[in-house]
Amino acid sequence: MSVLVTGGAGYIGSHVVRLLHQRSEPVLVVDGLSNGLRDRLGASQFLQLDLAAPNSKQALTDAIREHGVTSVIHLAAQKQVGVSVERPEFYYEQNIGGMSSLLSAMRDTGVDRLVFSSSAATYGIPDAEAVTEDSECHPINPYGETKLIGEWMGANAARSWGLRVANLRYFNVAGTGWPELADTAVMNLVPIVFSALKAGKSPIVFGDDYATPDGSCVRDYVHVHDLADAHLSALDYLERDERKHSTFNVGTGQGFSVFQVLAEIKRVTKIDFDIDIQPRRAGDPPYLCADVSRIKEELGWQSSRGLNEIIESAWSAIK
Repeated sequence: MSVLVTGGAGYIGSHVVRLLHQRSEPVLVVDGLSNGLRDRLGASQFLQLDLAAPNSKQALTDAIREHGVTSVIHLAAQKQVGVSVERPEFYYEQNIGGMSSLLSAMRDTGVDRLVFSSSAATYGIPDAEAVTEDSECHPINPYGETKLIGEWMGANAARSWGLRVANLRYFNVAGTGWPELADTAVMNLVPIVFSALKAGKSPIVFGDDYATPDGSCVRDYVHVHDLADAHLSALDYLERDERKHSTFNVGTGQGFSVFQVLAEIKRVTKIDFDIDIQPRRAGDPPYLCADVSRIKEELGWQSSRGLNEIIESAWSAIK
């Protein structure tokens, strides 16, 4: 028996794979390596494959059978909000096409447990400071739409052929559990700021006139090690006969503004940098923070690392 982790060579995926290995779970990683790094995978079995490619379903089916896969953690996806606005067709092709191929292969091989990497982007601009899983979803960009459609696909598979699915709606992920698994993609706030500092540039903040205490966007920042641990808790949850819910927020329940994050980066790095304020960016809600009561009650999971540990771990991995 083994766990298939799609996108397992990526930033989040490699942390999930590391924790699976630590509890002696055999792992098969499938990754197209568009952003992933092969040397992050340790002793994992590996298949390089773009899930949205025309031949991916058959290749997945063969690999699942060969390696005795019994459950799947699906992280492989394109994830840049801005690019999704510029290239929506590509995002639908990659994220929804990949999900379709995976579900078809799982159905054909009888693998019925799936942890799906979803996103808080499914909520859009919620009307509550702490959003619950029962809040209405109105995504405001194609990336968020593809994640919500992925959840619908899983729900339809559950009704049609008995898939057991847990959707994890990530909030803002940062930090590193191990230096060699650091986020190298420069897509999220913390690595973007560090990249600017190393280049001798001022970090950019998009908008300082939001209806928030200091005018910058407020987000819930979860440490990647905590997030990876949530995947294992979700995988164990799918083993239970009684499961009340299929969707869970993964965050801390506490929001920090962009300016607060920058202040913490200044404190940790001891670099006193200027900030380049630019106009608002399309598709950014002013406030997005998780109500995490459900995942705590149902999965027994809660975050254990705060903003300071996020920034210190990320900085120590690159300095």
